[in-house]
Amino acid sequence: MELYRRYFDEVQLQALAEQTPSWGVDILTIGHNIHLPKKEYPDPNHPNQYCFDWNQGRTLDEFQLVYIANGQGVFESEYVSCTLVEGGTAFLLYPGVWHRFKPSYDTGWEEFWVGFRGHYAEYLMRQECFSPQLPLMRIDLRAELLNVFTRLTDTLKYEGIAYQQIATCQVIQLLGLVYTSALMGDSSRTQREQLVHQVRYQVQGNWNKEIDFKTLAQEKNVSYVWLRKSFKEVMGVAPGQYHLNLKIEKAMQMLQETDLSVSEIAYQTGFESLFYFSRIFKKKADLSPTEFRAKWNSKHGIAST
Repeated sequence: MELYRRYFDEVQLQALAEQTPSWGVDILTIGHNIHLPKKEYPDPNHPNQYCFDWNQGRTLDEFQLVYIANGQGVFESEYVSCTLVEGGTAFLLYPGVWHRFKPSYDTGWEEFWVGFRGHYAEYLMRQECFSPQLPLMRIDLRAELLNVFTRLTDTLKYEGIAYQQIATCQVIQLLGLVYTSALMGDSSRTQREQLVHQVRYQVQGNWNKEIDFKTLAQEKNVSYVWLRKSFKEVMGVAPGQYHLNLKIEKAMQMLQETDLSVSEIAYQTGFESLFYFSRIFKKKADLSPTEFRAKWNSKHGIAST
């Protein structure tokens, strides 16, 4: 699908309203963009009313549905603490609700969005499964959602007969797919997954430090037993093991990309001793840190120091 974005100003919206009857959903913006890794976000093509600085965030005067097709990033709002977002996730933005989001600097992401308002839009967004407190939703109907987004983009791009009414129906169809996905995954699962991804974000941000998961569970108003079980069900490993795996992955990266000694890497990755680091590393990688580096250097024709 080609990259595309379009923004309607108030003059255009007024002209459309005079030409066609309102169906209760006015489309204000639509777009598809691939934001490449290691690029600042948002890109300069955002108009001023949509552009925002990460440190300040923003509020909108409209609803927006944003779908992340690929990649990874973070989302935060006045109701949701900073949470990791991965491909296959949609989030809803509400008028007057502060929020911010961005792709990971290392991965970027592919995003689709549509902004809308109107009396029927407000009615739809009042349905029980839609809430500013739970704006993130895993989409089980990914192919169907992308198909409707593609048809919606084509409708607005080529402006055929009755294109505004057709586009309105397609936005309603998009919200119906999101609604269906929300029903397919009950709200308790959604809340659990959001909390787990909030914890993941905190672990990733403090990967080289000691983390007391019992204290972290208390901060999230859940028991440690519940947190450990939920984290393992969502991520496949317990939170402590996830933290340890992350530290080993970072150590591997340092062994490949730096000339730091093994003891310096053990210190920088937060291990309590060189012996413990070497023992855990060999258990995870089947090689000692020195052997791992030597094998990497040999494979890539790098002379060992």
